[in-house]
Amino acid sequence: MKIVNFFFLISLFFTFNSLSDETASWELLKEGGKVVFIRHAYAPGGGDPNNFELYDCSTQRNLNEQGINQSKRMGILFSKYSIPIDSVYSSEWCRCKETARLAFGNFESLSALNSTFSADYQKNHSKQMYELNQFIKNWDDSQGNLIFVTHYVIVGGFLDYYPSSGEMVITDKSLSVLGTIKINFLKEYSFNKPI
Repeated sequence: MKIVNFFFLISLFFTFNSLSDETASWELLKEGGKVVFIRHAYAPGGGDPNNFELYDCSTQRNLNEQGINQSKRMGILFSKYSIPIDSVYSSEWCRCKETARLAFGNFESLSALNSTFSADYQKNHSKQMYELNQFIKNWDDSQGNLIFVTHYVIVGGFLDYYPSSGEMVITDKSLSVLGTIKINFLKEYSFNKPI
């Protein structure tokens, strides 16, 4: 019985810490001036199919129902916490564009955010890292938060942090990681707006 109680208390401790960290991260975003790297929402599988074509979504890995709901929840939470947004940019991959559209509505494509995972695109990695770095340096951080919807390989290559699907990594303009938020597509958020 004591062992069960011990594990229950440990799980409560980690749950409380996780919620506390998430709350602190939302507070950071309320301040504005942050760069938010978001790995696209859940799209089953890995990499891209052999017949991948950039402008044909039917050839790509796409969001499933869970990924669609995850994207919508993301947008609801940004609205719930009144997070100021300056601009939203997305990779040109369909799963990123759909995440951005469902979560934020308006967005622009930015090729520096494109995946460099597959062999055909790996040669672009260093160039894209440079372009993204210059883009952030030139960004005026006084108008809200800068949102990037991109890929595991880009976030990892840029920040040395490898997010799960739909996870947000919050940095300052100098790219110091300040916090993360995981949007769990299985979690029910109990506030007024239906999801």
